[in-house]
Amino acid sequence: MADPTPVIEDLRAESDALDRLVAELSPEKWALQTPAPRWTVAHQIAHLAWTDRSALVAVTDEDAFRALVEKALAAPESFVDDGAEELVRLPPAELLDTWRQTRAALDKALRAAPPGARFPWYGPPMSTASMATARLMETWAHGLDIADALGVTPAPTARIRHIARLGFRTRDFAYAVHGLPVPTDPFRLELTGPGGDLWAYGPEGAPQRVTGPALDFCLLVTQRAHRDDLALQTTGPDADRWLDIAQAFAGPPGAGRPPKGGTP
Repeated sequence: MADPTPVIEDLRAESDALDRLVAELSPEKWALQTPAPRWTVAHQIAHLAWTDRSALVAVTDEDAFRALVEKALAAPESFVDDGAEELVRLPPAELLDTWRQTRAALDKALRAAPPGARFPWYGPPMSTASMATARLMETWAHGLDIADALGVTPAPTARIRHIARLGFRTRDFAYAVHGLPVPTDPFRLELTGPGGDLWAYGPEGAPQRVTGPALDFCLLVTQRAHRDDLALQTTGPDADRWLDIAQAFAGPPGAGRPPKGGTP
C-alpha cells in the first residue's frame, strides 16, 4: 500500500504557493475576472475553500457528506457555482483565512486517516492518496486561472506528476462520462517532466500512445488549454479521441477552453 504522505506534502506545498500569490492582493485584484466565465479571483479561492471543506467532510463524516451529495444531485448544473457563491461574499481577508483554516484541517485529517481508508466523493470513492491528489489537481488548476488574471506565469514543478498520473488513470472515466465505449486496446503515456525526466504510464508496446510535455498533458486534463495549443502527439485513433475528451476531474464534462486562435 502506497504511503500517501508525499502527495499530502505536495498538496500543502501547492496550496502554500497559491497562498503566496494572493496573500497581498488589493481588493481590486481580488475582483479581477479569471478565464472561468463570471468567476473572479475571489470566486476561485472560494471554490477551493468550499471543495476543501467538502473533502474534509468526506474524510471525517460520511453521513454528513451523503447530504452534500444529495444537494449536488438536486442541482447538478449549478452546485459547483453555488458552493463558490456561499463564500465569495466574504471580505478577501476573511475568505483567505477561511481557506487557510479549512485546508489545514483537511491536511490534518488526511494524515490521520487509517491505512486502507476509502472516502466517498462525487465520483467513485477515494483513498487517502487519491483524495490528496484530487485536491492538488484542483488547487493547481484554479491557481492557473488566478495567475492568468494577474498576468503571471507560474513555473511548473515536479508536483504536477501527481496530476499526470491522475489524468492517465481517469482515461476510462473520460470516455464513460461522454457516453462513449471504453477502448479495449492498452494505452501508453510518455511525458517529459519539468526537469527533463521521463514519466511513463502503461505498457511499452501499447498501440495507443500519447507523448509530449508533462505540463501540456496536465493543462489538457484539467481543461486549462485546448489541445490545438499543446505539443502532444498521438498514435492510434483511440488515443487521438482521448485528447478531445480528457478530464481528470469528477462530474460532467467541462466546456474546456477554446484554442488561442479562436473557435475552430
